[in-house]
Amino acid sequence: MGGYIFKRTLIALPMLVVISFLTFALNHLSPMDPAEVVLRAKEVPVVTEELIAETRTELGMDRPLLVRYADWLVSCLQLDFGSSYVTGKPVWDLLGPALLNTLKLTLVSAAFIIVLSIALGVVCALREGKGLDLTVRGVSFLLTSMPPYWLAALMVWFFAVKLDWLPTSGMDSTGSYVLPVTVIVIGYAGIYFRIIRSSMLSNLHEDYVLYGRACGLPERSITLHILRNSLQVAVSVFGLAIPILLGSTVVVENIFAWPGLGTLTVRSVLSRDFPIIQAYVLVLSAAFVLFNTASDIINGALNPKLRKEL
Repeated sequence: MGGYIFKRTLIALPMLVVISFLTFALNHLSPMDPAEVVLRAKEVPVVTEELIAETRTELGMDRPLLVRYADWLVSCLQLDFGSSYVTGKPVWDLLGPALLNTLKLTLVSAAFIIVLSIALGVVCALREGKGLDLTVRGVSFLLTSMPPYWLAALMVWFFAVKLDWLPTSGMDSTGSYVLPVTVIVIGYAGIYFRIIRSSMLSNLHEDYVLYGRACGLPERSITLHILRNSLQVAVSVFGLAIPILLGSTVVVENIFAWPGLGTLTVRSVLSRDFPIIQAYVLVLSAAFVLFNTASDIINGALNPKLRKEL
């Protein structure tokens, strides 16, 4: 198992290096010079070519690309992503608290999504084609087809404005989590539960299930065995749930004024604050690679055959 973990980690490292270089290259893809962005953020009345050249020298942009990339990568490994072009504050001082707030929202939502998806997937698979299965699938299809911004606005109007039960913004209390978490869970639980249901159904028709029933094994034992075999798909799916949620909370966070990555990123994009955008892209991309690697390792622990294939 140790060798498998080492190989999976070894595969992930080149991907992280490539991602970091592409993230660093974001500065060069913008039509506006970063030095000009800095000067305009400082509200310099007249931006001249001489000022832009001086600012580029101050920012170290006149050095070779690979040298700047190497310095930037070493700094990022120390959680030093530079300073904001707009506020002048260290990027991590802005990104760190926002990341923590988004993680709180993401982890709570992911917990509900995982529990609800597995429960509904198992129940619907065991009652395939019956009324409960058809009803749950129909309702989930209806809810997941709703745009999140429309669903969020509808819930704010009903639960916060009309009934005055829940707060509409911020994260000051436990009640602040209810509306944004509900919107996120509705958007994703219906998708993940269908994946679990499909995996359960494919295992239900395997020969070992028929053999177990022929031998008189309790139905509960057979169901648990089917669920264990279906966990490989579940681990792969849920392994990417957290990074997907981290990157898809932009709409929800802006609607509910949640002080997280989504709110910070939208503000940074509008002001062209490249260091914050770079850090956001790098952190999110690294999360995808790391969680995907972790899910592969867990699958390797569940299925010894996967360890031999690598």
